[in-house]
Amino acid sequence: MAYCRNCGSEVSDEAVVCPHCGVQVKELAKTKSGAHIVDSGGFGWGLLGFCIPVVGLVLYLVWRYDRPLTSKALGIGALVGFISSIIIYVVYFIFFFDYLYLY
Repeated sequence: MAYCRNCGSEVSDEAVVCPHCGVQVKELAKTKSGAHIVDSGGFGWGLLGFCIPVVGLVLYLVWRYDRPLTSKALGIGALVGFISSIIIYVVYFIFFFDYLYLY
């Protein structure tokens, strides 16, 4: 077991990022071409997951080990998008379902 240079917590030997503080503890993985993988975890990925939750879930599952920050943003966006759509459907059926059949 290794220790994080930033927070001092124990980190698995395979971890690239500290699970407690998010600081990089290992060199980023390289692609076949030798370029570094950019793992920004930006707002755009979360927005994509929110707007299209299925794509967010699939990309989360594909990138969860290679790009942990980006996959976390996608997963959170997909979860929030899915829960929001369920709430919207429930509210719609509670308030407008009876209204449509009364008139």
